[in-house]
Amino acid sequence: MADIALPDIEWLNETIGGGIARGAEWLVTTILDHGQPALTLIAATVDGLGEALDGLLLGVPPWLLALLLSAVALWRVGRAFALFTLLSLGGIYVMGLWEPTVSTLGLVLASTVLSLIGGVPLGIWMARSKIADGVGKTLLDLMQTMPAFVYLIPAVLFFGLGRVPGIIATVIFAMPPAVRLTALGIRQVPTELVEAGRAFGCRDHQLLFKIQLPNALPSIMAGVNQTMMMALSMIVVASMIGAGGLGNVVLQGIQRLDIGLGVQSGLSVVLLAVVLDRITQSFGRGIRRRAAAGTAKRRGWWR
Repeated sequence: MADIALPDIEWLNETIGGGIARGAEWLVTTILDHGQPALTLIAATVDGLGEALDGLLLGVPPWLLALLLSAVALWRVGRAFALFTLLSLGGIYVMGLWEPTVSTLGLVLASTVLSLIGGVPLGIWMARSKIADGVGKTLLDLMQTMPAFVYLIPAVLFFGLGRVPGIIATVIFAMPPAVRLTALGIRQVPTELVEAGRAFGCRDHQLLFKIQLPNALPSIMAGVNQTMMMALSMIVVASMIGAGGLGNVVLQGIQRLDIGLGVQSGLSVVLLAVVLDRITQSFGRGIRRRAAAGTAKRRGWWR
């Protein structure tokens, strides 16, 4: 059978690819030319928050911070996990990775706070608007399927290298769970509660803050947990653009082919992730238990 000659479409590839490249260059140039004041304000805000948290955490003696986190673990989870937290933090200190671990904790907290500041209002908007929900779901699907390294490119283009672009890339990467779970929690609020609020004359903002958000808190806390875990994973990747923390140590281990350093830094990341995950999960479980108890009490009163 004779080979079938395919038409030459190189011109089409050059046209489409060149058009996308020119459009991206135009967008970046326009933002840099006309949005510099906004970029400067964003950079100053993010840098101030990151520096404040970093200084606060590093200013606490290691033994005191370890005891405080262990006390929170004892209060929220139990004695066994409190002992695990204390031993984990002690092991990180013995390995000589306390300072980068605390820096990573500060970066994760800063990224999580900023992700929630942006994500929760967007989730509320998606829950209350069908148009916003349709557009938002498409954008969130795109964001969650995009490779993590792609987020580093615009961050470096607009903010250079260092802590600020690392935090901004992490915020964008970690925001989707907060948006999705906030919207989901508000949609799952029982219709009878909303109707009862309207019957008693609640306005939209009163319904939101007195009925919908309190009942959506378990779902929102699940979003906080997922956002924090995604922020921790992205902060390690963001070390490639100078974010600092344990990511830098991991990167040094890769560059030097130092297996010991790589294992130590990787183990520190895992231990920090387990501690943060269990503690944030415990807050979500507590809220769910209180919500279930309140629902049972209301049903008992109604009967």
